[in-house]
Amino acid sequence: MGNMLGLAPLGALPRRGARREELLPNPGSFDELHRLCKDVFPVQMEGVKFIVNKVLSSHFQVTHTVHMSALGLSGYHLHAAFVGDQQLSSTETQQAKFLTWQFDGEYRGDDYTATLTLGNPDLIGESVIMVAHFLQSLTQRLVLGGELVYHRRPGEEGAILTLAGKYSALHWVATLNVGSGGAHASYYHRANEQVQVGVEFEANTRLQDTTFSFGYHLTLPQANMVFRGLVDSNWCVAAVLEKKMPPLPVTLALGAFLNHWRNRFHCGFSITVG
Repeated sequence: MGNMLGLAPLGALPRRGARREELLPNPGSFDELHRLCKDVFPVQMEGVKFIVNKVLSSHFQVTHTVHMSALGLSGYHLHAAFVGDQQLSSTETQQAKFLTWQFDGEYRGDDYTATLTLGNPDLIGESVIMVAHFLQSLTQRLVLGGELVYHRRPGEEGAILTLAGKYSALHWVATLNVGSGGAHASYYHRANEQVQVGVEFEANTRLQDTTFSFGYHLTLPQANMVFRGLVDSNWCVAAVLEKKMPPLPVTLALGAFLNHWRNRFHCGFSITVG
């Protein structure tokens, strides 16, 4: 018996040059470009703070904050956020009375994000602050976009344009913002599951000021503890220790901050529920 040779139709043969199109990821919001590096650094703490986070539904969240300070004003803040299908939200801050009002609108496509923010709009006084963001994923790792800040009030009007880019590798992320107002660059590196480091550079052309910061993030999972440290070019040293209290939804935090150049020291303690 002879060998049987089956021939497939010509149209059914795969083309060597054909490439399967891969969907690009959503780049996230503009405010999150430097988030990985920022999360490494400790957050400034002073006095005693009590925070309660309450999720009322899948679209509505409320945060209550009571802050007792020895350096600044003590008070109570209410933060309410509503997130719909198009990522629309409004934010109000309360301290004895409403001080500010802003409206945030965000639309996320498959590979891009567009955001518009209006702050304290006053049609009678002809004043408003408008911030527009746009980010586009060009490849799986490269994101480009920009920010436009426009402000108007009687006798004054201006706009600032900033360009942004982010490149994400397997264990590190590099981000750069450049505009007429200055530059902001950050580098994040994840060494392993417990150690993360971040480097940040900020330059402000209006204030003629530059700052270089180095921070690290150390996780101790067996002790439910997180330690963050920071050293910057202004001779500031900061450290924050966080301790979770499972099974309770409570997190305790203790922080200390020292400015050698100005000889200033302050510390803080916070309790977060939820």
